[in-house]
Parts: sequence; C-alpha cells; structure tokens
Amino acid sequence: IHYTDTGAPDDRPDAPTVFFGHGLLFSGWMFHPQIEALGEHYRCVTIDWRGQGGSSAVRHGYDMDTLAADATALIEHLGLAPVHYVGLSMGGFVGQRIAARHRNLVRSLTLLDTSAGPEDPDNAGQYKLLGAVYRLSGIRPLRKKVLPLMFGPAFLADRGSAAVIAEWERQLGHCRRAGISRAVRGVADRASVAAEIGSITAPTLVIVGADDAATPVRKSENIAATIPGARLEVIPDCGHSSTLEQPAAVTRVIREFLESIGT
Repeated sequence: IHYTDTGAPDDRPDAPTVFFGHGLLFSGWMFHPQIEALGEHYRCVTIDWRGQGGSSAVRHGYDMDTLAADATALIEHLGLAPVHYVGLSMGGFVGQRIAARHRNLVRSLTLLDTSAGPEDPDNAGQYKLLGAVYRLSGIRPLRKKVLPLMFGPAFLADRGSAAVIAEWERQLGHCRRAGISRAVRGVADRASVAAEIGSITAPTLVIVGADDAATPVRKSENIAATIPGARLEVIPDCGHSSTLEQPAAVTRVIREFLESIGT
C-alpha cells in the first residue's frame, strides 16, 4: 500500500493529521491543492487504494471493507489517531465505514462527492462494462464516456483544465489495467452503509459539486440528513472531482471546518 506523508510542520510537532482517501481512477494526487494549503498547520497523509496510484495491483481485496481495513491499519501503524479523515467518492465509501466502526480513529469526517448507498443498478452494469473495456484498451477510447462522469461541464469547457486532465491520464496510465478494472468492480459491487452512518459521532462535513453526475447532490443530502449534526456544502460550477475542479472553494470550506473543531 503506497502512501505519502508530509510529516508535522516544523513549528507544530504535535499537529493533528489530515488523512486523505481518493476517488476511483485517481490517487492521493487529487488532493495536492488541499495539502499545499493545509500542510502549514497539519500533518497530511494520503493513501492509494489497491491497484491505483502507487499501490500494487493484487488479485483480491478491492471491496470497501478490505480497503477500510487497509486504511485503519495504516493509521494505526503510523500512530496518527485520531485523524481528520477526508474522503472523496471511493474514499468517502471507506471513510464512512471507518467513522462508524472505529470511532476512536476519527476526530472529524469530511465526505466529498460520495454516497452511503450501493451503486445504482444501471450505473453498476455500465461501470463494470467500462472497467472490462479499460482492461483491454486503456482510457483513450473511453474518454467520451468517462470524462463527464469524472468532471463537471464547466471544468471540461475551460481550456485551462487541459493540463489537469492530461496529468490525470498520465498518472492513470502508470497503473496496471487489471488493478484499475478490479477497483471499478469493487466500487460497482459495494454494499450500502446507510444503516450504519447514523451512529457516526465525529463532526461531519459533506461537500458535493452542484453538477456531480456520478454521485448527485441528493446522495450527499441523504448522508447529511442521516449523520447527526452533519453540515452540507454544495459547490457551484463543480462536478465529481471537486478538489481539482474548484480547489480554492473546497480548501476554504475544509479549512474553516477543521478550524471550527480545533485539535
């Protein structure tokens, strides 16, 4: 399992840790704008899920429960608990499990563009098919279908976004296709945690892009309505990959949330 760790800031050796879990087809890289901004006051750690980013592709263990076990093992191994957990999409599926089942590990929970329920059946079938095609041919022939799921229309229409998309494709190309395909299936077949998240006690922030096509706003509304005291923020002109599409707005909301909690 690959991870990155900024270490504590020089003047804050006991700084709390912000632990980042990325979305499908990404890596911890998708949080680089937030880490750059928060690293002055927090220790920032990212994890790459199995088969993605720098983590090895393996035969099994792509289900969300196993990924939650990977993350909890890393948190405990590095002695980070309790962490401010920040998870986007797939990272949010994992974060909800950790916060509900291991309360001692989570100081606060930030969920971006995610869902507590299973994948919609129609989408699940489509994602599995896309994953199978990706395993054979890579991302290029799938760009027309995948890009609108990963990014919102405003971001895709902005010529300045080309560099971010190119870097995403470059990093994705370094991963083994078999691992990515299995990760897609793990997301498509995930079990619901809707019945569990009402027990979450950590302060919770739910963020979603107003134009998120993969996990629409209603899914975040359901999470915020279920977790006691959760706060919902909808980011305008933003799709599924909110940390990259609207980095300043997302960072501001997260920073204010963390500051409201303290250590």
